[in-house]
Amino acid sequence: QVQLVESGGGLVQLGGSLRLSCAASGIIVGIAAMGWYRQAPGKERELVATIGTTGGTAYTDSVKGRFTISRDSAKNTVYLQMNSLKLEDTAIYYCTGGKAIVGAYWGQGTHVTVSS
Repeated sequence: QVQLVESGGGLVQLGGSLRLSCAASGIIVGIAAMGWYRQAPGKERELVATIGTTGGTAYTDSVKGRFTISRDSAKNTVYLQMNSLKLEDTAIYYCTGGKAIVGAYWGQGTHVTVSS
């Protein structure tokens, strides 16, 4: 049984930083496709960042240069480092993963609120 547990969300000031963590069990993040989605109030869920089975990364345009996705195989954990946070980054952030592509498994989400 795969479990993805997010942590690290919270309230942060405009321009600040947060690091989200996704602790995984039942799936090996080092060889899986992992990613982060987010859903802002009243909006559809949006793919934010992915890290592929061979380590390649991809980001939605609005977070390029500000967010970094990474993984720690020893801890079986995926991270999303978020810098220079903007008001529009406020959302629930979900960790997702799969053997080849993301979307097969989901975490419960962690709230990120950026305040001015």
